Amino acid sequence: MATNLLTAEELSALAEGVNDGSIAVDTGFNTAARVKKHDFANEDSSLGVNIGSIEMINERFIRVFRMSLMEILRSSPRINPNKVQIVRYGDYLKDLHPPLSVNMIRMNPLRGNSLVVIEPSIVFNSLDSFFGGFGKGNLAALPPGRLFTPTEQRIINMVLDVFFRALKDAWAPIIGLDFELVSSEINPQFAQIADENDLVILSRFETETGAQQTGFLDLVYPYTALKPVRELLRSRVTTGDGNDESDKQWRDELETAVGASCLEATVVLGTISTTIKVLETMQPGDVLYFRKPELACLQPNGIPAFDVHIGTLGTQTAVQIERSIAPGGAQ
Repeated sequence: MATNLLTAEELSALAEGVNDGSIAVDTGFNTAARVKKHDFANEDSSLGVNIGSIEMINERFIRVFRMSLMEILRSSPRINPNKVQIVRYGDYLKDLHPPLSVNMIRMNPLRGNSLVVIEPSIVFNSLDSFFGGFGKGNLAALPPGRLFTPTEQRIINMVLDVFFRALKDAWAPIIGLDFELVSSEINPQFAQIADENDLVILSRFETETGAQQTGFLDLVYPYTALKPVRELLRSRVTTGDGNDESDKQWRDELETAVGASCLEATVVLGTISTTIKVLETMQPGDVLYFRKPELACLQPNGIPAFDVHIGTLGTQTAVQIERSIAPGGAQ
């Protein structure tokens, strides 16, 4: 049975003290504290890694990787990046089924190991292309314990070499990386680069050959490996390749191509202001009077560009440029 600790008189006196302000009511609590929402599922809330920068790195990687594959395989597969995902390592492993080419790599100076997973269809298609085929490798279901042959492993190593060079170029604007192959497996369960509950950054690249055969290639970073460079990733990645000589050559070639473009130019001798009614009543033989300006206007593709004098040169009618017309009409 509940009993009141205070009497009725005490409760009445306490209420009066609260009403007249003689008793403070904000003691014992931090009334100045403010609440700030925190989303534990948001990667930027914890580590501040800019996923947009990872996607830009992947786009640059694809360009270099595709061209390098064409040099060694004599084929140019289509490579499409999926959206970069933040997943738990255990959840990622659940979706993988051996045999796969699972390669644990070290990306110095980033700490920890990363993972490159190559689907067997990519290995078989690359093997077929390397020996002069059309990228139509054997895509039959493989037993879980099936090992890659020495020839297939050689193709895998060639693809990894190209992969490392392309990824090094892609990361160059952020940080210089050196790649090292630590170990290779066929079962991803044996490649423990993180605990099951740890977050990883998954970049999946879907490949498609001319035979409409698809496969995937995964690059998996441990989330904690990117902590040292998160400030650099926040500043994002420049779209250029950092090669000034290449940029100059590109500008020169573009200028040459534009300079050789054909334009249709007209010379306007003068203009007349009139009405539709006057035009409708005009007959053959009518004369239009207007004051001829001192200079005509040369208009390439209808854009006023130069004030010119009208004259002749031999048997040809010609114009002589007097001055240029700036955009907007200023001279």
